Amino acid sequence: MRIAVYPGSFDPVTNGHLNIIERAAKLFDRLIVCVMVNAEKRALFSLEEREAFLHSVCAHLPNVEIDSFGGLLAAYAKEHGCCTIIKGLRAGSDFEKEFQMAMINRKLNPELESLFLTAEHQYMYLSSSAVKELASYGADVSELLPPQILQQFQQRIRNNSDNKENEK
Repeated sequence: MRIAVYPGSFDPVTNGHLNIIERAAKLFDRLIVCVMVNAEKRALFSLEEREAFLHSVCAHLPNVEIDSFGGLLAAYAKEHGCCTIIKGLRAGSDFEKEFQMAMINRKLNPELESLFLTAEHQYMYLSSSAVKELASYGADVSELLPPQILQQFQQRIRNNSDNKENEK
């Protein structure tokens, strides 16, 4: 059985992420979408909320499972029998960082491959950070996020905006 892992913070999961998930799911017997804990980032949604969002948007994909992890990706992959790490690339600037991480993961787990999937053209500019910033200024992000999470996302953005206003 060929098992791949697609790691990310998914804060929130975007249509770009979902596109990579759907495409990778066709290539492997099993795809684990793993919400990674990144201490450097301040998440808008809790780990549990991000996992729930992913369960919702991936429900139509029977070979996709959702998990989370706070350690080294190479260790997670080995523990779960993954042969491949899936990484989505938006622009050339993503490649350098992702290539370096692929080499580190390969050093830690020599049997682990990295597969880079380029984002489809309509998602080349899309990141969770950009979606959060756009939404914080009131932009319509309905075409950037899966419909299953849009209402919860908009509510969280409104609540954060209200809290910032109250702090002034």
